[in-house]
Parts: sequence; C-alpha cells; structure tokens
Amino acid sequence: MHTFIKLLELEIKNNNNLKELFETEYLKRNNSLELSLDKPDPLLVACMQKNQYAILLCALYGYGNAKQIVKFLSSLDFSLLDSNEKEIKRSLKNRYYRFQNNDDVIQSFISLSRISQEFDLEELFFQGYKKEHNMIDGIDSFLDTLLGVNKYQSYGYNFLFSKKVKRDAKNKILYKQNSPYKRYNMFFRWMIRKDNLDLGLWKKFNPVDLILPLDTHTYKISKKIGLLEKGSYNLESAYKITQKLKLFDKKDPIKYDFALYRIGQEKIV
Repeated sequence: MHTFIKLLELEIKNNNNLKELFETEYLKRNNSLELSLDKPDPLLVACMQKNQYAILLCALYGYGNAKQIVKFLSSLDFSLLDSNEKEIKRSLKNRYYRFQNNDDVIQSFISLSRISQEFDLEELFFQGYKKEHNMIDGIDSFLDTLLGVNKYQSYGYNFLFSKKVKRDAKNKILYKQNSPYKRYNMFFRWMIRKDNLDLGLWKKFNPVDLILPLDTHTYKISKKIGLLEKGSYNLESAYKITQKLKLFDKKDPIKYDFALYRIGQEKIV
C-alpha cells in the first residue's frame, strides 16, 4: 500500500497531522510532469488552448478512460469554434466519442460557438454564482443560455452538457438528487485555481467556493480514507468531502483534488 495511504489511515485514527500529509502529496503532484501521454489527463490538452470555450469542451468530454479522452481531444480542431457552422459540420464529419455520435459532437461545437459570439464565458457562469457564491448556480446560468441558443436534443448531447439542476418548490438545490457535476467542477478548478497545473484564468470567483470534482476515483478514495463516512455518488457527497478538505486548507480546499484523483487512478489503494 502507498506510504501516503498507510500514514493517512494511521493519522485518521489518531486525528493528528492530516494537513501535513495532504500538503506533502499535493506538493508531490503539483508539477508539469504529472501531465503527459504516459500520465494522461484532459488538462494536458486544455492547457494548450487559449479559447476558454475550447477549455470547457476539454472538461465536458473528460469522462471515460483518460488515454481515450486525450486521444479524442487531441484529434479536435478547436479553432472551429471561431468558424461558421457550415465549416464546423464539414470539418467534424465522422467524429464521435463514446455516448456522443457525430451529430452530438458537431452540435456541441455549434452551441458553444453561438454562445461565444454573444457572451464572455466567465461572466456567464458568474451571473449565477454571484447571488449566493454557489458554483452550482453558475452551472444553471450557463445551461439556461445553452438551451436558448440551440434546441438540439439527444441522449449524447444532453449527457455531455448535463441536465439542469434539480430544485425543490422553494428553488433550493436538492443535493441528494443531483449528480456531482464532476466535469463542470473540474473545469472550475482549472479556471479559478492557479498553480503549476491549474490555469487560474478567471479572477471573479473565490477558490474557497469550489466544489470537489467528484469522480469514481476520488469517491472511492474519500470513503477509504475517511473523508466521506457515508453517502452516495451525488452532489451532497461532493460537498461533504469539500468541507472536510477545508480543514486542511480553508481558503483553497480543492488544491488536493488532483492528488486524490491520481492516487485512485493509479490504483494505489
């Protein structure tokens, strides 16, 4: 078993020095060597993009096998986001990825191209976020705009962009009933945090409000080492783990996400 996990399980039992252990693993992973074809991650392709809508696409297609994600993203010409729709359809012919057929891929580019002609992406997410400093409200703001620019619907397209946030009669977010919105929260981490990996291109948001991009790796690891005592794979669990991580860094809790993800991905536990 990885030394970090051995020590962490011991420290959880003794309730001492957890922050030091997390900091050590964060510093170990916070370098450009963690992004390569041998250590694939969608951020490898995203960090080469200058267009924030291209970076968003890298996050949205960031599900499944990491090598296949990078292979697919590397095959895309993101400059098409600035092209006309006829050229988008011609250039993306025969492109598909997992749940997204060719029409879904084409329409994903068309939708973001249309939005980019009218909106700054940071401002679009910020309009929802600023009310209560909640990143999930920012996602809803974006999805409202998406529905307004393109009426196209399919299983693959809807999976890619995700469903609107489920709420109760008083418009409050239903945390147990919602997915973790992993890919959007990963995108937010890239854009809002700044270190040797994350890009830090957005300045309007506070990193303290970021939510863990909960995927199967971080979910299993969090349960294994005590960051999540119980809970399903949902938005509530993502929030609970985030609150635990604030015990280690109250201003920047999601700095530990990449290290947790890598530990799970590499099957160290």
